[in-house]
Amino acid sequence: MAETHLVEDAQDILMCRCMKDRGMEWKTLPLVDARDTEPPNLRRYGADKVEALRYGYRPSPDPPSVVRRSRAWDEREALPAEVRRAAYGPSGKGGCLKATDRQLVGDTAPLDFHVFNQLTGTALETSRRAPQVRDALRRWHTCMAKAGFDYPDPYTAAGNKRWETSEPTSAERATVRADVACQKSTQLVKVWAAAETRVQHRLIRQNADRLHKAKARKDRWLAAARRVLKHKGRTNHQHHVSDQ
Repeated sequence: MAETHLVEDAQDILMCRCMKDRGMEWKTLPLVDARDTEPPNLRRYGADKVEALRYGYRPSPDPPSVVRRSRAWDEREALPAEVRRAAYGPSGKGGCLKATDRQLVGDTAPLDFHVFNQLTGTALETSRRAPQVRDALRRWHTCMAKAGFDYPDPYTAAGNKRWETSEPTSAERATVRADVACQKSTQLVKVWAAAETRVQHRLIRQNADRLHKAKARKDRWLAAARRVLKHKGRTNHQHHVSDQ
């Protein structure tokens, strides 16, 4: 996510120049504090201990800097038609956005998230069927049953429609406490992560060419974005809020 923000911030700087040339103002996105970027895959194998005991199965509230950025994106959906056409063109991929991307990376193709998303999804599902993971899930199920909860896996527990309330209920909190305790006693996360790591290594070897190409493309985008931000004096584009 931090790298996505970096590219977006560089694009915004160039968008400002392009829109100014067209006689229009472009409001840049507020920066996201580096500490507010959530670790990726925090709940990949089920509930996270710290988060779950406080918020139940729902994610923790977005930090203020993330909220501000999300609102700014929402505001762009309500831009006047004339401004939107200048910024994005009739197709949504033209206008200043197209000119900005060309200025940023020339004819380099857009960032390719498909290969990564495809492989990471395959790795998760494949590892889930590994014998050691199935055994750990059975142990987790038995542990939950002893605590009075009947769920086949942590995903089903987390996805219970009963939890679709404004605040966690006592039943949700009791379930997630048992879930976290059973994950710990069965070492589910440790077993699953190890199994998925093995699958990921195999997939990386099998898809080395695709991954190298995707990384080379990403590196060109990031290098170009850093040049723009450095020139603008925003090398550390994710500024930190003072603790004082």
